[in-house]
Order: sequence, then C-alpha cells, then structure tokens
Amino acid sequence: MTRIILILVSLLFLSALLFAPLAVVFASAFENGLGAWFQSFTDSDTGAAIRLTLLTAAIVVPLNTLFGVCAAWCIAKFEFPGKSMLITLIDLPMAVSPVVSGLIYVLLFGAQGWFGAWLQEHDISIIFAVPGIVIATMFVTFPYVARELIPLMQQLGNDEEEAAITLGAGGWFTFFHVTLPRIRWGLLYGVILCNARAMGEFGAVSVVSGHIRGLTNTMPLHIEALYQDYSMSGAFAVASLLSLLAVVTLIIKTLLEWRMGVHHR
Repeated sequence: MTRIILILVSLLFLSALLFAPLAVVFASAFENGLGAWFQSFTDSDTGAAIRLTLLTAAIVVPLNTLFGVCAAWCIAKFEFPGKSMLITLIDLPMAVSPVVSGLIYVLLFGAQGWFGAWLQEHDISIIFAVPGIVIATMFVTFPYVARELIPLMQQLGNDEEEAAITLGAGGWFTFFHVTLPRIRWGLLYGVILCNARAMGEFGAVSVVSGHIRGLTNTMPLHIEALYQDYSMSGAFAVASLLSLLAVVTLIIKTLLEWRMGVHHR
C-alpha cells in the first residue's frame, strides 16, 4: 500500500510540474493548426534566434567536452597540488546564480568594466554581442561533462591504461584505444546534458545579450520577447520547438542510462 501511495504522489507531482505545462505549450502552439505553427518560424527574428542558439551550442559543447575530458583525466588519474581546488572550481557554476555569472562578465568586459576601455580601443565587442553569449553559456555548462566523467574514470581505475603503457603504447594511443572506449557512454551522456543546458540557458545570457532582436536574442530570450509583445502564437511555437528538443534530449538520456546500465553489467 505504501508503495502505491508513493507512486501516485510521484505521478501527481510529475503531472502538475512537467506533463501539464508541456501539454499546455504544445496545445497552444498547434491551436491554429500546423500551417500557422510553421508560419511562425518564417519571421526573420525567430530564424535569427534559432540560428544563434544552434551556433552557441555548436561552439560551447565541443569546448566544454574537451575541457571536461582533460579535467576528468587529470583528477581521476593523477595526484597533484591544487586537485581539491580544481574540483571546487568545476562545481562553482552549480553554486553561483546564472544571473550573477552574467553580471560578472558585464563587470569584466562591459563599457565600464575592467577591460572595457581596452576592448573599445580595439573595436572588440563582447558584451551585447555573440562572444559574450558564448562565454556566459560556456561558464554555466562546463561542469556537465567533467562531472559525468570524473566518478566514472575513478571507478574504472588505471589498470588497463597501465597495462597498455607497460606493453609500449604511447599516451595518445592509450587514450584513444583504451580509455575512450571505456568512457564513451558516459562522455556522450555528459555532452547531451551540456547541449541541453546550452540551448535552454536564460539567466546568464539574458544579462550579457542586451536583448537585441535579430542579433543577440537566443530562443529562450526570443520567447520572452514574443510573449511580452502578446504574440502568443509565435511565443508558443518557439517554446514548443525548444520543449521538443528537451523531450528528445530526455529520451536520448534515458536510452543512454539504459545502455550504460547494460554495459556495466
């Protein structure tokens, strides 16, 4: 009986906070038909927001993947001074509000910031431009790959790598032929989470973007702009696309969790 009650409470909680909002978003998006939904994406500002979101993710995810693999490799395989500090710094974006992180970059690179005068002299725009959006997104998403790989690499240990090196394998050969095949599912899992957060980030990007339509508005910011303009059909259409991407991410994430479970058995 207790198990049934707990399951019902969980389902009720998920229905109220997840399924119901998703149903409202998709129902509102397709209220005027499929043709009107497609028509919403012909707007130039909407297209620019989608392209900027994809561009940001395309830059941020590979860089954070490279950082995550390197950081996890160092932490899991070696002992060195400052190791605890590195782990703490990796966790920092999880503890700091995204709005605060965006404000930090404004104070650094804004017109009145520490580097603002130098940037203006050299005609370099970071804040209220694409570079600022990329930097802010990179900051809030860089823990995901590292945090997925660190415990996985620690659990796997060093035995196979040490055996490969003993047999004469070099560092790169050992990584690509021994380590990478063992961590590939965890790496892919972290990349998917990083990509999902990069496309859906609002707080930090909102601070550094300037909300310039057609230039610095990502999909989440564009949804807010459309909603404030009472363009409900456009807002819900873009929101449904972003929600669809999130649902696909969750499905892939679930499949990877299942695949990782089978692999560990």
